[in-house]
Amino acid sequence: MSDTATGTPGHPFSRLLLLCFGLIGVFAFLQVYSVQAILPLLLQDFQASVVQVGNTVGATVLAVALTSPFVGMLSDAIGRKKIIVGSLLFLAIPTGLIAATDSIQLLTLLRFLQGLAVPGITVVTIAYIGEEFRGKDMTRMMSAYVAGTVLGGFLGRFLLGHLVEWMDWRSAFLVMSALTVCGALLVWRILPRSRRFVANRHLHSSLQTLGSHLRNPAVLTACAVGFCILFSLVGGFTYINLHLSATPYHFSTADLANVFAVYLLGVVITPISGKILPLLGARKTILIAMSISVLGLLLTLLPAAWMIIVALAIMSCGIFITQSSTISFIAHRVPTGRSLASGLYYMGYYAGGSVGAWVCGLAYTAGAWPLTVAVILVAQLLSLVLVFWLMPPPAQAATLRQH
Repeated sequence: MSDTATGTPGHPFSRLLLLCFGLIGVFAFLQVYSVQAILPLLLQDFQASVVQVGNTVGATVLAVALTSPFVGMLSDAIGRKKIIVGSLLFLAIPTGLIAATDSIQLLTLLRFLQGLAVPGITVVTIAYIGEEFRGKDMTRMMSAYVAGTVLGGFLGRFLLGHLVEWMDWRSAFLVMSALTVCGALLVWRILPRSRRFVANRHLHSSLQTLGSHLRNPAVLTACAVGFCILFSLVGGFTYINLHLSATPYHFSTADLANVFAVYLLGVVITPISGKILPLLGARKTILIAMSISVLGLLLTLLPAAWMIIVALAIMSCGIFITQSSTISFIAHRVPTGRSLASGLYYMGYYAGGSVGAWVCGLAYTAGAWPLTVAVILVAQLLSLVLVFWLMPPPAQAATLRQH
């Protein structure tokens, strides 16, 4: 296929590139939530409290939220591919060191270090795709990347959970570290060098770009929508476990692990959204997707267990399409400083996850699953209002870019 045919000079569209961005997404999120699979083992081995083992999850998310904008500024200065590959290699280091931990505090620190590496993969990959590809090619590459992130989030829990059936959990982290190194080498080999990147090494210029983004309604709207997205996802998929393990369902741990497989629908639905997005535009796609997610959320109030599982599938599909559409919206609407814009988005996104886990925990304590649903519903309705009022339709967006 020629470069001209794809509309992307220098980067012929290929399935190998789709695979590459999918792999980047997988390895970016392979470690983020993996420790959730062994929290009972950590409670036993370290004689730790529930709050302490919970912090091993929160530490990673917190690190991602805190560092995302700064990684964007660094990447705008020194490049894309070297940051992505370097971050993957760095991620393997604390992952391997977890095998030598002898305290819950050290484990939490290493989990924080894992989180520091993640924005160098996620933020910079979005900027890379936005710079190097155009039109439908960009949308497809972005969808492949987002599908990879969904698969990575699932595989982290799945692989670690099954590895501990064969070995102790410390040795399992050595295997996870080795997999991450392999991922870094694959990305280094497959990912083409940037051709459209223009370095910005001046801090003053970066701060000006930051100020420009903070005044850009498109960036701020995307950040707010991202906050609501992960608020909903973390709140829903954390506390539905407590709901299904209680009366009258009494789901076992294995049953709950099987329920989480609905998350894999994101791997299928996200590439499909890549074909829908160019036809409908980001605004209309998000409005439809979040409306579907709201419907799924409300259906989780139905009494039958199988109905709840179907409802979770509907809810998650809407959220995944919204996620893909929102980051594509940023790539389309931000011509310069894309890494920094992506970093701000991920700061809002992961902040939403942290707040969602906390607020929905309070809601579940006070009113079980119905009140939790009510709180998540507020976040989802807020995202719909933000998109409807603040995200311009395609024709208006084109006019704004011309001015």
